[in-house]
Amino acid sequence: VQLQASGGGLVQTGGSLRLSCVASGRPFISYSIAWFRQAPGKAREAVSCISSGDAIKYYRDFAEGRFTITRDNAKNTVYLQMNSLKPEDTANYYCVAGYGCYDDDYRGQGTQVTVSS
Repeated sequence: VQLQASGGGLVQTGGSLRLSCVASGRPFISYSIAWFRQAPGKAREAVSCISSGDAIKYYRDFAEGRFTITRDNAKNTVYLQMNSLKPEDTANYYCVAGYGCYDDDYRGQGTQVTVSS
């Protein structure tokens, strides 16, 4: 599976962005897709995941209530809608695919999100 993330950019505190993760190469519907992020000098952290099949959604505490993950299997795309962004959300965001949620069997290039104060 090849993954490509896009949609990052520079926004002010309180702003919104929608990230997209487009997959190709293998049946998309078979994979759970997760978003991770990594800020300079920090360890990567999981953000959110949507499972294959029944599309169960998982969020880390900092994302709950602000971020929404969805998937469109017809378009082989997973979206991450991010609202009420904070400077601490600044990071490189990338998507991964695996059979279980947060499994990173495949990883795509990231997209930079910068939130100014």
